[in-house]
Amino acid sequence: MSPDQIGFQTLLKKEVMRFWSVLGQTVTAPVITALLYLLVFAQAMQGRASVYPGVSYTEFLLPGLIMMTVIQNAFANTSSSLIQSKVMGNLVFLQMAPLGPWEWFGAYVTAALVRTTLVAAAMLLVTIPFVQLPIREPLALLAMFLLSSASLAVLGLIAGIVSQKFDHIAAFTNFFITPLSFLSGVFYSVHALPAFWYQASHLNPFFYMIDGFRYGFFGQADVPLLQSLLWSLGFFLVASAVCLWMLMTGYKLKK
Repeated sequence: MSPDQIGFQTLLKKEVMRFWSVLGQTVTAPVITALLYLLVFAQAMQGRASVYPGVSYTEFLLPGLIMMTVIQNAFANTSSSLIQSKVMGNLVFLQMAPLGPWEWFGAYVTAALVRTTLVAAAMLLVTIPFVQLPIREPLALLAMFLLSSASLAVLGLIAGIVSQKFDHIAAFTNFFITPLSFLSGVFYSVHALPAFWYQASHLNPFFYMIDGFRYGFFGQADVPLLQSLLWSLGFFLVASAVCLWMLMTGYKLKK
């Protein structure tokens, strides 16, 4: 086994153990929050919101809540880890290890995928008493889950690299991740929006992640699956290119 492989596996294990040691915060808490959204909105909106033919509002809502939670947790996993290393001063030990940019990138993103998989699986399990979702297009479901999780994990890495303190990460979350998550069709079909907001929604990359993921369950969506896949893939490739450039050049990582 090469030093790069050993370094990758060690960093991956460290990242997984980091969130695993506090599962109550990293998995249980977001699942409970999403469950509360489900209970409140399903009770308030069932029968009042127009969604897809043959799909109840509760069924429509759950995939959106799962993907919103996945998006937020993928971003939080990588961004919080990197900013903690910076603030606590142990980032230098990672820089001294035999790790190249691809090993950093792969370990952080893979660890985020592990966390989001746990979150999504837990949400599906705890909501079984309320709704049983069909899975019409499993390959589309898997593709959208992986692309969305990886994209936000990479975005979290970028945020962690450019940030110098926890307040900067909070700004990313409060002014970018949370607003775009809530305005991405989680709680409604964009076809119910006025013309201006309908068009604006199509500029939100999170909308395509949630809409494509929802297609995997119902075989129905607000836009064609290919459009969602291309938007999500494009977002991932652009974010990955920026992130790898930062890692290769040591941007805001080397003093």
